Formats: sequence, C-alpha cells, structure tokens
Amino acid sequence: MAVNEQSQRAGGGGGAGGCKSMANFGIHLLTGRWFMVFAANLIMSMAGATYMFGLYSGDIKSSLAYDQTTLNLLSFFKDLGGNVGIISGLINEITPPWVVLAMGSIMNFSGYFMIWMAVTGRISKPPVWQMCLYICLGANSQTYANTGALVTCVKNFPESRGVVLGILKGFVGLSGAIITQLYHAFYGNDSKSLILLIVVRQTNELKIFYNLLYLSLGLASFLMIVIILQNRISFSRIAYSGSASIVLVFLFCPLLVVIKEEVALWKKKRQILSQLNSRQEIEVELSTTSTTISIDQKIQEEKREDSCFSNIFSPPERGEDYTILQAICSIDMIILFIATTFGIGGTLTAIDNLGQIGKSLGYPNKSISTFISLVSIWNYLGRVTSGFVSETLLSKYKFPRPLLLTLVLLLSCAGHLLIAFGVPNSLYVSSVIMGFCFGAQWPLIFAIISELFGLKYYSTLYNLGGGASPLGAYMLNVRVAGYLYDKEAMKQLTAKGITRKIGEDLSCDGVKCYKMAFIIITAATLFGCLISFILVFRTKKFYKGDIYKKFREEAKVVDPEMTTAGDGNSSRPTSSST
Repeated sequence: MAVNEQSQRAGGGGGAGGCKSMANFGIHLLTGRWFMVFAANLIMSMAGATYMFGLYSGDIKSSLAYDQTTLNLLSFFKDLGGNVGIISGLINEITPPWVVLAMGSIMNFSGYFMIWMAVTGRISKPPVWQMCLYICLGANSQTYANTGALVTCVKNFPESRGVVLGILKGFVGLSGAIITQLYHAFYGNDSKSLILLIVVRQTNELKIFYNLLYLSLGLASFLMIVIILQNRISFSRIAYSGSASIVLVFLFCPLLVVIKEEVALWKKKRQILSQLNSRQEIEVELSTTSTTISIDQKIQEEKREDSCFSNIFSPPERGEDYTILQAICSIDMIILFIATTFGIGGTLTAIDNLGQIGKSLGYPNKSISTFISLVSIWNYLGRVTSGFVSETLLSKYKFPRPLLLTLVLLLSCAGHLLIAFGVPNSLYVSSVIMGFCFGAQWPLIFAIISELFGLKYYSTLYNLGGGASPLGAYMLNVRVAGYLYDKEAMKQLTAKGITRKIGEDLSCDGVKCYKMAFIIITAATLFGCLISFILVFRTKKFYKGDIYKKFREEAKVVDPEMTTAGDGNSSRPTSSST
C-alpha cells in the first residue's frame, strides 16, 4: 500500500498530482545548486564596477579639480573597499547568503549615488575624505556579492573549485565590458551617467561547466567584435541598444543549460523514490554510517578544538580545515599575502591609471574607452583560463597552482615594461596583458586558499586573501605612481613658466609621466614572483597527493546513488543550502 502510494506520488497521478509535481519541480529548480550557479553568474556580471574606474575617473578629476595623487588616493579607497571583505565573510558564516547580498545592494546604492551627486554638481563639492568614504562604501558591496554568491558555489562544488572560481570570477572581469555596453545603450557617451548606472545594478558537472564556459566565451567574443567596431565607426543609439540586447540574451542563455540539468536530476530523483524498498535499505546503511562518522568527527573536534587561541600555532595538515587564526598565522598564508600584495598591487595600479596613461601618451578618448573594455574582456579570459587550465593540469599532471601563479606574475612584468617605455601603440597590447594577468591571479589565489586551509571558514579566508591587494595598490599606486606623476606634471608646468591655478586639475604629458613608476612596479612584481616561488617548494609534496579524496568519500556517504553515475567523474555534494 505504501509502495503504491509512493509510486503514485512519484509518477504524478492525475491532473492534481501533475500540478503538484510541476510545483515540486519548480521548488527543486529554484533551490538546486545549478540554478544557484546561474544566479551567481548574473550577480557576478554586474559586480565588477571597481574595474571600470579608469572610464569615469577623468570626470571625477576634472569636475572636482583633483591632482593625480588625490585621484589615486580615491582609487586606493576603491580598492580597499573592493577587496577587504572580512566583515562580509564573518556575516556569511552565521547568516544565509541572501542577507549578505541584500546588504551589498544597499551599500552599492549609497556609495555610488553620492559620488554621482558630487560629480554632476547636485551637491556641493565634498571634502576628499568624504569622497574616499563614498567610493569605499560602494566598492565594498562587491565583496558582499562575491561572498554571498561565489563562496557558496565553491562549497557546493568542492572538487571543481578551480572551474567554479574561473567562471564566476570571469564574469566579474567581463562585467566591465557588459556594463559599458549597457551604459552606451542608455546614455550614449555620457560617462558621468555611467556612475548612475552602477548605482542601480546589482551527473557530469565538469561537462556542464564547460557548456557554461562556451556560452560565456561567446559573450566575450561578441563584446570583442563590438568593441573593435565601436572603435572604427560611430555607433548610433539604436546600434548601442541592439548590442546591449544581444548581451542580455547571452547572459540568460545559461538558464537553458541549468533547466536541462535540473530536469535530469529531477527524473533521477523520481526513479529513486519509485524504488522504495531498496531505498530503505540504503537509508538504514546510510544512517549507520553517518552516525559512526559523526561520532568520530565529534571526538576528533573535541580533541582538536579546546580553544580558538590554544592551537593557533598547532595547525592541522595542509588541506584540513584551519581555524581563521591558524590560517592568518600560517607561513603559507603570509607568503601568499606578500606575493598578492606586489603581484596584484602592480596590475591593479596599471588598470586604475589606464585612462590617465592613455591621456598622457596622447591616445584619443575613444581609444581609452577601448583600453578599458579590452582590460575587462581579457580580465575575464584570464580568470576562466586560469580556473579551467589549473584544474586540468592539477587533476591530470599534479601541476601545482602556486607554480602557475608564479608564471602569471612573471608575464605581467612584460605589460609593466611596455607602459614604462611607452612603445607606440603598445598600450593596446599592455591592456591585454594587464587584463589577462590581473584576472588570472584571482582564481588561483582563492583556489590555493581553499585547498591549503579547507572550506570550513572559507567565507572569511576568501576575503582575507583579497585584502592584500589594497596594500600593494596604496604603495604602488598612491605613493609611487601618483606621486611621480604629479612631480613630473609640476616640472612640466615650471618649464613652461605656468603657475597652476586653484581649482585646476594637474595633467602630465609624455612617456616620462609613468616611466619611473612602472620600472619600480616591475621590480616589485619580480619580488612578488620570487616570494610566490617559495610557496611552490613548500607545497610541492601536498599537490602531488590526492587533495580532493576526502570530498569524494563524503559524497559517497551523503548520496551512494551518485557513485553509480556513468560519467567517470567523482560524486559531489548536492546540498543547495550551503
């Protein structure tokens, strides 16, 4: 009797049963981990406003009469807000992801709306410290988006973390080009209105991730073609609207992939429910196994976690779950922090100053807009490439991610040198190198953190890893690039016999404006490369082992049926509530 009733429920059983089944599938779809990946893609595609600073920084500088040092100070606070997300991480440890995402939306509106009011003259000119506060607040919303969406996805796909980080961080990088196309469609070439647009934004799993990758590559290719055309011919408002519409179609295409996968999972779930007797046997075995494991885990935790301070300097093996304090005090984390400070700090300086670099070298405004979009697209390509390639190299050849990070840092030096010596038309190439290297570093850093220190406190450790780049940006952007730019600008004014007027921005022309700064940045990046190489030697043995073994074992306990799937891939946790 019970079996027949269960079969009827699984099969739909008439019109009312069919409606109930559809409703259940709707809930299954919306709470499934694949739909969460799609939602995270949309969130990430609008979460990279901090990388577009070069597009509207000129308006801030001219409308508020800032010199380059002041503008770079503003840029530093943007980077500080965009990368220091410890608070969002701690909040995410104790609340559902939607709480973090909602808080981020409020912060985004509050910060960028006040910047737009100041730039357009709707309020009196704020003191510099207030502008720094506004942009730090607005940019900090990006960490809430990352924490609420990206961290949750990584926990749901622990054995594909490199791929997950690559795709989602890739959409963050691509968001600059996406938002640029949308703002052209809405506002034409009014770059001040871009700030207002930022205000209102906000089975075989590897095979499925590749399908999502192909769609995102299609979007990136389309954006690249559109950027080239926009640089050669004048687009009308209708043309901008058409290109923006195609961008939106590409953004929602992954929903079809998600629905297809969730339908397959739903059918499998119904088949399992129809085999109630065998399922009951599995549940009895599962209950016994889970109880044994939970008791063992509790004993181990009681042995290991007497106090959060007593075991700071007695961390577990690499790959196990570190506490937050154990990770902070780890030599591996300190090495990674230093490498990130100089590596990402250098590329971030180049990206933030791209508009001013182009202007000082005599590039037209249309070319400067092209540089920003090129950085955005290659930022995306760097992220997805490092995510997928590092995952493939790790699984097939045990190629350590820290070594790939070292190679990326080395490549970025070429971009810095091209800027330093101002080779004619080389800024196009430099934009590509800077965008690619900047993007490629992030998935590698965040994957390394998750692999070395575990996923238990990943929400906090993820944001801790990003906190190094603002420190590097302050040293290299404000204290080096901004200072040397203003020094050369004042020298040029003195040579011309011109006295700078009060309320007038300070501009510099020629290769010398950034030459010495980027020679220093190149040296700093090489130092970061050397430090990163130390981590390669320290973790060499760890990466030669099976670092994902425990996740496969946990997955077998959670759902033994998943181990029979004929995809040749290990099973993964399927909980969408992580």
